[in-house]
Amino acid sequence: MSNTTLPRITHPEQSFDMLKSKGVSLVAFLDTVRPRKDDSFTVRLQIVFNRVPKYFSTNINLSRDQYLKIVNNGVRGDLLEKKRIIHTLLKKANDIICSMDEFSFEIFKKHFTRNLAAKTDLFSTLKEIEEELKRNGQVSTSDVYRLTLRLLKIHTNKKKLSFSQVSIEFLKGYENWMIGRDYSKTTVSLHMRSIRKAFNDQIRNGNVHRSIYPFGKDKYVIPEPKNIKKALSIQDIAKIFNYKPLKGTPEHYYRDLWLSLYLCNGINVKDLCLLKYSNIKDDTIEYERAKTMNTKRNSPPISIVLLPEIEKIIKTWGNKPIKPSSYIFPVLRKGMNAELQQKTIKQLIKQINKYIKRIAQKVGINANITTYSARHTYATTLMRSGTSIAFISQALGHSNIATTENYLASFEKDQQKEIAKQLTNF
Repeated sequence: MSNTTLPRITHPEQSFDMLKSKGVSLVAFLDTVRPRKDDSFTVRLQIVFNRVPKYFSTNINLSRDQYLKIVNNGVRGDLLEKKRIIHTLLKKANDIICSMDEFSFEIFKKHFTRNLAAKTDLFSTLKEIEEELKRNGQVSTSDVYRLTLRLLKIHTNKKKLSFSQVSIEFLKGYENWMIGRDYSKTTVSLHMRSIRKAFNDQIRNGNVHRSIYPFGKDKYVIPEPKNIKKALSIQDIAKIFNYKPLKGTPEHYYRDLWLSLYLCNGINVKDLCLLKYSNIKDDTIEYERAKTMNTKRNSPPISIVLLPEIEKIIKTWGNKPIKPSSYIFPVLRKGMNAELQQKTIKQLIKQINKYIKRIAQKVGINANITTYSARHTYATTLMRSGTSIAFISQALGHSNIATTENYLASFEKDQQKEIAKQLTNF
């Protein structure tokens, strides 16, 4: 099966004496007997036991010249990454054989190939992450990984994509492909972060070698999403507060829900929907963000001052009768699974956005207002009033101050421009 004119590859730390004591030999070689359509050949591991050889694919395909370069020292770039993968698989095979009391191909194959393809395949890893997130009730985040996987399959037109194929050049090409199809930098960033997460998971689990990691300084840098200004002025907030919708109408209801997002520390829609009467503690509302509930331990709850305006909204629209276990707002129902919850929340966001945009037009606000604007407006209003970044960060439930500083960066620039104008305000 193998070509004896080409040299074999062994791992520098291979336990030759131990392998010999078990009657086993282990090498990697280029299988030139079975050429591929592109005239390359697959690198395989060969294990010989009792004079019987067995072969295991590394999923690395090379030309003869590329293989000879790998055998010799001094390779760089993509070939160096492939050499390291071959060495990683040789080391794994070596360790499995040495750990066996008595060698058998059946037991070796079971340990060596168990989930090996899935663990070295980006598509399989993205699918695993998506399913785990869905099981944890993080449906919105799982949707991101589902879309990342779908786009990658469209881009590559492949059923599998090994991590070794996801090079710096691949990622740059993928970014250009998405931008060429009018995906925003924010969307590109979101999908690239999903790929990076998949890499980090498999590197941490020892299934992918860190040497092929394509992200970081002097490698592929994920584009920063454009920080679009979403905050309203306090004057615009006053216009929304003072607007008088017809009582009991959908416009009244969705306006009040938008104001609740703003007044409740810029809470997001999902967390607002998940609030229960048991979250009300005297003159505060205390809750833990659904976003971080499954990722952080012992995170302090977010505390919201129960302003008279919030109390009025709850009194007007809150579920009756008041029970500690009941949701405050009549959006979600007991027994809903995570997917139905997410679908309901998405529909609510659409409705809030539709009505708040109408109200903005009526009161003369020249801005694209959404539910997300409420969160940014809350943070920016505090900043403009002189509130410390540390307090704002805690109120928003951010894991670190750097996230909050990024939130507020564009607004600080606006403030700098206004101050600069004073230099010529004669």
